[in-house]
Amino acid sequence: AMLLLFETPAGFSLFKVKDEGKLEDVEALEDAFSTPEGAKKVVALKAFSKFDNTAEALAAAASMVDSKIGKDLKKFLKKHCEGETLALADAKLGGLIKEKLGIACVYSSAVMEMMRGVRYQLNELIGGLTDADIAPMALGLSHSLSRYKLKFSPDKVDTMVVQAIGLLDELDKELNTYAMRVREWYGWHFPEMTKIIADNMQYAKSVMQMGDRATAAEHDFSGILDEDVEQDLKDAAVISMGTEISVDDLDNIKQLADQVVSLSEYRIQLYDYLKSRMNAIAPNLTVLVGELVGARLISHAGSLINLAK
Repeated sequence: AMLLLFETPAGFSLFKVKDEGKLEDVEALEDAFSTPEGAKKVVALKAFSKFDNTAEALAAAASMVDSKIGKDLKKFLKKHCEGETLALADAKLGGLIKEKLGIACVYSSAVMEMMRGVRYQLNELIGGLTDADIAPMALGLSHSLSRYKLKFSPDKVDTMVVQAIGLLDELDKELNTYAMRVREWYGWHFPEMTKIIADNMQYAKSVMQMGDRATAAEHDFSGILDEDVEQDLKDAAVISMGTEISVDDLDNIKQLADQVVSLSEYRIQLYDYLKSRMNAIAPNLTVLVGELVGARLISHAGSLINLAK
């Protein structure tokens, strides 16, 4: 059978992969992990070894970041993995485990997708572990890890990741500003719409599609909004208290809305790029603290190394 090794900030866990057929199809995996029930059909917790304290967690995390097998992990795997196949996030660590412990290891994009799913549903899959347990551990761990200076050699600090995380943060600020402008500007014409559509991307797309609120009833928003929201929007358009605005004004607002949509799409692409880059250059760190925190730690380490020069 196949087992999945997943390191959490609170301890090591092993999940039995119930449905190995799902590994063929990455998209099906993504769907399966979107609900706790679906996740439980794919994997079930087989064993969990809790860290006694942050020092132990740090030692385990540090050896993970360096792709080494810590003694706790060795004991844990020997006890539970005899004769099984082990799926894990780091190919280098997999090679070591195979060599030292004789356990067959697999690493693939489907395994990474499964890791992401398990992280997403972690509290449901490990009974009795709540955010309240994990969050302080994760925070403590990432602080200690960065103090342990992550043993980053300068070549590990990936310029692309540093650039991407910087750009991502800037994009978020820009997007927020633009989206607020669209809401303020279009709000003169159709103030009620802000309360009806909370999502910025949906709001911008609806503005581009509708233009003048008087034409709301003629448009089909099914590709953008849920049915009930669309109905609320059309009802509100009939009785709106907003002022009339000229075609020129509308064109300008639509152009700004178009910027919001294209920037949002670019942000999604950039985030995907950052995710795959992080999984490639720092798989263990990514599993421990997630792509974004990991990228920020690398970026932080990069600036420290630059300062040290």
